Amino acid sequence: MAHFAELNENNKVINVIKVHNNVLINANGIEEESKGIEFLNSIYGHNNWKQTSINTCRGEHKLGGTPFRKNYAGYWYDWNESIQGFIPPKLHNSWVLNEDKGVYEAPIPMPEGQHCIWDEENGEWSQCENIPTE
Repeated sequence: MAHFAELNENNKVINVIKVHNNVLINANGIEEESKGIEFLNSIYGHNNWKQTSINTCRGEHKLGGTPFRKNYAGYWYDWNESIQGFIPPKLHNSWVLNEDKGVYEAPIPMPEGQHCIWDEENGEWSQCENIPTE
C-alpha cells in the first residue's frame, strides 16, 4: 500500500490515506506519485497531496532502503518544500532543524546513556536519569 498525506493551505498534514499500489501504475508499469494524486483528487476534490513512506523516520529507511521525504507524515507535521520532507512540530523555540534527518533537535545533545528533560528556560538538559542497560 502507498500512503499519501493530505495537506491544508499551510502545508500542514491533516490526514494520511492509504492507496493501493495498483492505482499508482502508469502505462509503462512504473509507480508514479502523480497517479495517486489524480486518484485522490477525483475522490476528495483537491490536489494538495504528497506521498509518504511508512518506513522512513529521521531521514533513514527502517528496512535499509532509500529514505523518502525524511519522515512518515504524521498529523500536523509540516511539509517542507526546501528539504523535500515532512517535519514534526517544533517542541521548543531554541531547537534547530536538522535538515538531513528532518527533525528539530536541541542545540546541545542529550547526555549519552541518560534520559533527560529539556529545560527551555535555562537551555540545558535537566532531571537526567541513567538508562538501564538490561
